[in-house]
Amino acid sequence: MGQIRLREWLEEDAPVVLRAFRAPDLRSQSAWPVVTPRDAVGWIASWEGAGHAFAVVLDGWVVGNVAVTRIDDHDTGSVSYWTVPEARGQGVAASALRALTRWAFTERGLHRLELGHRVDNPASCRVAVKAGFRREGIERDRLHHDGGRHDVERHARLATDPPPPVRT
Repeated sequence: MGQIRLREWLEEDAPVVLRAFRAPDLRSQSAWPVVTPRDAVGWIASWEGAGHAFAVVLDGWVVGNVAVTRIDDHDTGSVSYWTVPEARGQGVAASALRALTRWAFTERGLHRLELGHRVDNPASCRVAVKAGFRREGIERDRLHHDGGRHDVERHARLATDPPPPVRT
């Protein structure tokens, strides 16, 4: 894997967003369908004031998103991440999540970051664990999605936790 860096989303990144949300597993992960270039531009613009979202750039190409939202008065935030299908399985999401975590703790001054994933999404679980997020438990029937109820596994990382080992 090459060099990962995070940067602000740009309107010209809309084609990547559109391509990403065409992936079957991401189609319903946006607050509205992202099916046109205008939708993708709207998705990028929607982050203004909603949290901190960063384009994940691998060797000059935008390949994903990492974000921290729902920051509360206790210096806790909720993180999310996705990568385009062709970037999966290479450690991109875990590297990007580690970078976001460093930013959130050092630049934003957060103390706790949380994330949840459906229990039937082992890839997302691997990303969380590789980025140093500890499992905290299962939230039963937490999500109503795709016509059914789904359990969510909760993970968290504290600013005081030791950094995860970097795997090569």
